[in-house]
Amino acid sequence: MDFDFLTYLFFGGLTRGSIYALIALGYTMVYGIVELINFAHGEIYMIGAFTGLIISSVLTMLGLPILAIVVLSALTAIIYSCAYGYTMEKIAYKPLRDSNAPRLSALISAIGMSLFLQNYVLLAQTSDFLPFPNFIPDFEFWEPYAHILTSPELVILITTVIVMICLTILIKFTKIGKAMRATSQDKVMAVLMGVNINRVISITFIVGSATAAIGGILIACHIGQINFYMGFTAGIKAFVAAVLGGIGSIPGAVLGSFVLGLTESFFAGYFSSDYEDVFAFLFLVLILIFRPSGILGRAETKKV
Repeated sequence: MDFDFLTYLFFGGLTRGSIYALIALGYTMVYGIVELINFAHGEIYMIGAFTGLIISSVLTMLGLPILAIVVLSALTAIIYSCAYGYTMEKIAYKPLRDSNAPRLSALISAIGMSLFLQNYVLLAQTSDFLPFPNFIPDFEFWEPYAHILTSPELVILITTVIVMICLTILIKFTKIGKAMRATSQDKVMAVLMGVNINRVISITFIVGSATAAIGGILIACHIGQINFYMGFTAGIKAFVAAVLGGIGSIPGAVLGSFVLGLTESFFAGYFSSDYEDVFAFLFLVLILIFRPSGILGRAETKKV
């Protein structure tokens, strides 16, 4: 058995898992606080990639240095995606939450937002695949290992680790993080303690949108192309990862993403990449049969 081939599949799976994790974190944060599956989250990932492409094209025509193009494009994409996430929460979800609508109504609203954003980008841009420039250079110090893990994949892994660390610090050691945890545990008690739940939920959507935008830009640089439908498949895979790890658990979302990425990579390497999506969802079914709450999830007990 070729060790280099195994290493290649392993790091390839980690790269996939890193992208899934950046999207799954948004899913699991929103669900942990408002118990809503935001199926439009994948479209935020797609909008981040499109925004990065548009801004980078404009800045390139203006003749700006490559570093300035990368930084400004990434920041603009993150801010723009956060604005979309915030607006989506206010328009599609808050009215339903205020009227105590059934959960099914919020789910239908999420699916509707997903379809709306897909078709909005389709009409505003194009249905074709668009080339995306690779702003991540080949690092000289990494050349001996490039056959196993490329420079863009290395940047994806490092960025994902940094984002996860920052998110952990935000949730565990900041005031807004404590408010998020309080809202997740007991909304009524959080309100009685002076927590502005609507503000907490909005910030949760903003943070989740930011991580999705980062994932969209990174994967666009890695693959080299984008289209209006890219967020749907990635969003579904990230949702699968969040469920695998335990929906509502941030460590679970990360673990589930890496497990899904590794299983897909090894299945594609030893069997066929044509059926990797089938295998991914079959894996989800098996996990839900034997561990319905996910790998790190805790089974809920109904209060009498």
